[in-house]
Amino acid sequence: MRRRDGDGCPVSGALQLMGDKWTMLIVRDLVSGPKRTTELLDSLHPISSRTLVGRLRDMEIDALVERRDFGGSPPHVEYNLSERGLKLVPLVETLKQVGEMLDCSSCEDRYQSTGRYCPPCPQRNNDGYGNQSGRDRSRDDDSIVLL
Repeated sequence: MRRRDGDGCPVSGALQLMGDKWTMLIVRDLVSGPKRTTELLDSLHPISSRTLVGRLRDMEIDALVERRDFGGSPPHVEYNLSERGLKLVPLVETLKQVGEMLDCSSCEDRYQSTGRYCPPCPQRNNDGYGNQSGRDRSRDDDSIVLL
């Protein structure tokens, strides 16, 4: 876990920890559970794979996410929010409320744009997937599970 230099203000420290917009969007998408890199790339469009991997590495160093490598070919890696990362969830919820109050966007705007709601969105049950992660992983998951 990194400590960053700053002016000593907790607000400044928290903002440095969050880095950029992608950090909070990754937190938003990991609220519903572990995700593979490809799932995050799909839900965070238009993020590049290079940017996503860089943010995930920074978040791992900052102890916000946990990386689980299942090995195999192709590689199977999942990311999950750590206990420390879960402390950012109320901030994501607050940002959603502020965005709605300021009339920045709505959940329906996201659905119109991408064809689905964000993983933690309460309206997600209306998007036709009907499962916890917002998509049927068995349709997309080509990995082999050895018992």
